[in-house]
Amino acid sequence: MQGDNLPAATDVINLYKRYNIANMRLFDNDPAVLQALRGSGIFATLCIRNQDLPNLASDAAAVASWFATNVEPYLNDVQFTYITVGNEVVPGNLGQYVLPVMKSLQAILDQNHLAAIKVTTVIPTSVLASSYPPSAGRFTDEALNDLRGILGFLSAQGSPIMINVYPYFAYAADPVNIRLDYAQFTATSPVVQDGSLRYYNLFDAIVDAVIWAMEREGVTDVSVAVSESGWPSAGNGNYTNPDLASTYNKNFVNHISTNAGTPKRPKAFIEGFIFAMFNEDQKSAGIEQNFGLFYPNMKPVYNVF
Repeated sequence: MQGDNLPAATDVINLYKRYNIANMRLFDNDPAVLQALRGSGIFATLCIRNQDLPNLASDAAAVASWFATNVEPYLNDVQFTYITVGNEVVPGNLGQYVLPVMKSLQAILDQNHLAAIKVTTVIPTSVLASSYPPSAGRFTDEALNDLRGILGFLSAQGSPIMINVYPYFAYAADPVNIRLDYAQFTATSPVVQDGSLRYYNLFDAIVDAVIWAMEREGVTDVSVAVSESGWPSAGNGNYTNPDLASTYNKNFVNHISTNAGTPKRPKAFIEGFIFAMFNEDQKSAGIEQNFGLFYPNMKPVYNVF
């Protein structure tokens, strides 16, 4: 929503319906968007903003107030699936606040018998100290300071960990060693052999590196949901164009829709979100302005689905 020319929330909801997009992840819980979601049938993931975490962590009443403002008024006609406590704050100074807010929020959900709403947080792949091969996946010491408690909470609640997975960045940073077909789900033979596991795409390798890292900490029952993935359609020369973006996003959707899971966890259900709905002109110039499926006038940037 970081654009000064984006369509009205009601028009966006209609666009979701037109393209049969069933899930929406919000980074900022705008009342106009929540109002437009009423009765839409679209599943919504809400985010507690990073900057709000310190205050909420120190005051359970503040968490109750957040819930009363952003969730409670809409419970009858908006289908909430997740509440994410912060976005990519682990590792970092704000990571210490995630677990206290999670616990306060979970208590409110329990009191209101809202077991269908899961509490989680979103982590970047920078939580990994090692990711190649995937079986070598392990978390950084800094990330573990906060992740140990968070993963224990997720395990107890049956909630997934959300991760932002971007093969594009790995490919663009090292195109000599990372093949385009491996990054775009188009390789026809295994590219990486890891013990008995064979990897045809980088997406699976990244996800499995996180799973291996969790298992290294003794956590075997926390599933993974992909909070962001995508490919920019412009902004970085030959690495970005509408064809590459279209290929990646279509293959990403197809891959997670088949419930094939990953080599480490075959047939595991992995939910995923494409980043982003619109090109946003208030983002940093370059690729950050060009992740959208649609232009602000609601015309597709490329053939979407």
